[in-house]
Amino acid sequence: MSYTGPDFEPPQPRRSPLRRPLTVAIAALVPGALLGWGVYAAVSGPDDGGGGGADRASGARTSAAPSSDGPASPSAAPKAPTGTSPSPSTRKPSPSASKSAPARGANGPLEGKVVVIDPGHNPGNFRHASEINRKVNVGTHWKECDTTGTATDAGWPEAKFTLDVAHRLRTLLEEQGATVELTQDDDRPYGPCVDERARIGNEAKADAAISIHADGSGAGNRGFHVILPGSVHDGEADTRAIVAPSAELGQRIAGGFVRVTGSAPSNYVGGGTGLVTRTDLGGLNLSTVPKVFIECGNMRDGKDAALLTSGDWRQKAAQGMSEGIVSFLRG
Repeated sequence: MSYTGPDFEPPQPRRSPLRRPLTVAIAALVPGALLGWGVYAAVSGPDDGGGGGADRASGARTSAAPSSDGPASPSAAPKAPTGTSPSPSTRKPSPSASKSAPARGANGPLEGKVVVIDPGHNPGNFRHASEINRKVNVGTHWKECDTTGTATDAGWPEAKFTLDVAHRLRTLLEEQGATVELTQDDDRPYGPCVDERARIGNEAKADAAISIHADGSGAGNRGFHVILPGSVHDGEADTRAIVAPSAELGQRIAGGFVRVTGSAPSNYVGGGTGLVTRTDLGGLNLSTVPKVFIECGNMRDGKDAALLTSGDWRQKAAQGMSEGIVSFLRG
């Protein structure tokens, strides 16, 4: 059974020799609905943002004013540091990445659980081309520190979207008692690099980690997909211990996302399942804790962009992610 959402054409599953069966029953809130999920092995592009959009590195500097209906984004980032050291040593101290003072929730079912939220990209990345373009070791190969991300055709950047959803998700998880840490909160000039994003989750000993993105694919390509780590054991990368729990985390997040937002899985990757496995992303390859990426929709498609720029919809997106994470952590 395929998911469909408002204004979506039913996705067309692809047959592929790379398909590996992994069927998990996800119970939706509609009585009697039992949804079959399959994991497809796919590689959709080189960007550690998780998407295959060719214009991801363009990074529009102008910003349309989407509806907020929630917490405002943080203030602009400080000026760039000099040099291109592996970590921006001159950045101002980041409370989001601090081991001493992560945001702790109230008493609740997730008390004692740690969740790391990774808002993709950084609003200041476009000012630091040389810094974000230098190569870092992602275990199996070297790739760019980070990218600017994509933007809607009206100019609203992915980095603003990811921060807004991250703030909403943090609030929801703290209400459940979780300790929540962000990899960045627009509190540093650029980055962090993809290797540091993974390291923040590892050092926090996160029980779950999620990297939030929106894709930059072609118009007509619609829907969300969750990216799962494939099995990698090469160089500094060894994902073998996290493949299974990450798959479960991803399946539960995808199920929650569909139930709450009504959005359909991607019609251009994942064969209609909303799940894609990749082995080229440093943020996953270097993780030692259960971790997934989510591409919430395609910013370059007008219908998806209308959702992504809606504060009401972004709240639903955060709620769907939260329900999946809570379900995973409670077992």
